[in-house]
Amino acid sequence: MRILAIITGEYGQRHVDNLRAHGPAGWQVEVWQAPAILPPVVDYPEDYLPPNLPPADLLLAFGEHKGVAELVPEVARMTGAKAVIAPVDREEWLPRGLARQLRGWLADMGVACVTPKPLCSLTETHYNVRRHRVEYDDPLIAEFARHLGRPEFRITVNPNTRTIAAVEVVRDAVCGCARFVAHGLVGVSADDAEQEAGLLHHHYPCLAGMGVDPDFNDTLMHVSGNILKERVGEQVKSFKQVRYIVPGQRSEG
Repeated sequence: MRILAIITGEYGQRHVDNLRAHGPAGWQVEVWQAPAILPPVVDYPEDYLPPNLPPADLLLAFGEHKGVAELVPEVARMTGAKAVIAPVDREEWLPRGLARQLRGWLADMGVACVTPKPLCSLTETHYNVRRHRVEYDDPLIAEFARHLGRPEFRITVNPNTRTIAAVEVVRDAVCGCARFVAHGLVGVSADDAEQEAGLLHHHYPCLAGMGVDPDFNDTLMHVSGNILKERVGEQVKSFKQVRYIVPGQRSEG
């Protein structure tokens, strides 16, 4: 699969670095560094594009400016791409109205587009948008999401000590966070695994937005962390110690 990543800064570069280091050997990953400064409205996208771009099957829109999304349809036309992943890890980078427009523009061109919010909600069949699960059907995006997207683990727990003996990353986050968390979970008690996973996720650090997102009434960093913690929790729940609380009599003060 030929992939072209559109980046403007550290956020996109980290995703690209992980793709190149841990993506399937058959993937060809090229990068276009888009302009970091764009006008509020891009009237003529061709003015901000290079004369040529490499052919691509899949575009990854990792821009840190909403104007980058307005360049994506023309980039798709230039490269021949048939699918686009345009994550919403910060609302200001891809506002909901623009994300909806982008999906429409590309649909009119016959190009599939998903806008997962956050990126680590993407699976082979669906992703999150505004608390809702959105189904999609595209082989290129599904092939990407088989390897990178919503974190999935295969955790081995020592039944005697109830500590984590090994963690296999079945599907990494695109940024590489799941791989980092997996390494840090070895030796951790099953009882503490979810909390430790959340701490490791923040320490990576996750680059999703830290401002309160209106769709979730929470930060996207926190939403991303919860997705990862849930995946860990499912794997260790049968090894967690159940604590029973016996109500006592209320003391008189």
